[in-house]
Amino acid sequence: MADRAAAFARAHRAALGWLAAGLLALCAFWAARGHAAAMAWWVARVSMPCKRALSALVDPLPFSVCEAGATALILLALAGLARCAWRAAHRCAAGFGGWALRLAAQLVWLYALVCALWGTQYYAPGFAAQAGMRAPPVETADLAAVTRLFAQNANACAEAVPRDADGVCRLDAGALLADTAGLYDALLPDYPFLAGPERRVKPAFYSKLMSAWGYTGYLCPLLGESTVNVDSSAVFWPVTLCHELAHQRGVAAEQEANFVGIRAAVASGRAEYAYSGWLFGFVHLSNALYGADAGLWADVSALLCPAARADLAANNAYWAGWEGPVHDTGERVYDALLQGYGQPLGVRSYGACVDLLVEYYRPKAAD
Repeated sequence: MADRAAAFARAHRAALGWLAAGLLALCAFWAARGHAAAMAWWVARVSMPCKRALSALVDPLPFSVCEAGATALILLALAGLARCAWRAAHRCAAGFGGWALRLAAQLVWLYALVCALWGTQYYAPGFAAQAGMRAPPVETADLAAVTRLFAQNANACAEAVPRDADGVCRLDAGALLADTAGLYDALLPDYPFLAGPERRVKPAFYSKLMSAWGYTGYLCPLLGESTVNVDSSAVFWPVTLCHELAHQRGVAAEQEANFVGIRAAVASGRAEYAYSGWLFGFVHLSNALYGADAGLWADVSALLCPAARADLAANNAYWAGWEGPVHDTGERVYDALLQGYGQPLGVRSYGACVDLLVEYYRPKAAD
């Protein structure tokens, strides 16, 4: 057994070396993530410049390079496995061990690069810290007032968006994705640290697969390339684009990206974005209000106009069709990833944007 192990190690010493180096890189990340100053320096000087340079290279391409790359890697891995199986069937040395070792080394390095180019951002100062926002505990009365404000503004914008024969919001994904420049211009005077190069957001070829996993969009952590699900409900496409652009501009935490995305959408001056942002914010706020005071929630929710209700019903019906074990697995996987980066709320951290929304919009709700 020892001789066979030694022979295997000699035959695959390069793969073993790559695996060991990848594990060392991960250990370096885990050791450094407790040093906020080091993380801030790395994000400002290494990870953000790298992603912006790489995103400039892939931005002109009309398809998601991340999707294409992931597809190619999966096909290559399966081809290697098939080759091993073919050799085993023909009584040759199958090489399953070497294939598994090379795959493990590749996966370890992929995760190490994700940690270096994206995971580090969770340990540098986030949006709220840079913006001087405290996200203090929310009073129920303030939550109700801001939820009411969002309902009223959603109502005011609801008739300005295109609708189908059933009265449901219908948008042209191609036209929307082709015109995202300037969406953050209105926010830059308040948050100059969100300045950055304009990059497009691309439609996902695997949109239905994303729906099965419960995702509406993602930022490729290696390339800085954003991709959105264009099979989901159109009403939330605009605010999802703004959310993904927030990730492009260095907002890592999901709850903060939701807040920034909502703010960018409602401040954009574009009807479909404003409506999407107000309604998306209303969903988060009303969910929180329901947990705090069901009676107040019923009163505020009754304010929502029929057009907005139709859009929420269509969105709920769409996602209800995807409920099942795949969706649950996708949520658990992402929850584990967030918690691995020190986000203790996991997927539930999406609801934490409520605190920031109430802090920012409370004075406006009081007017």
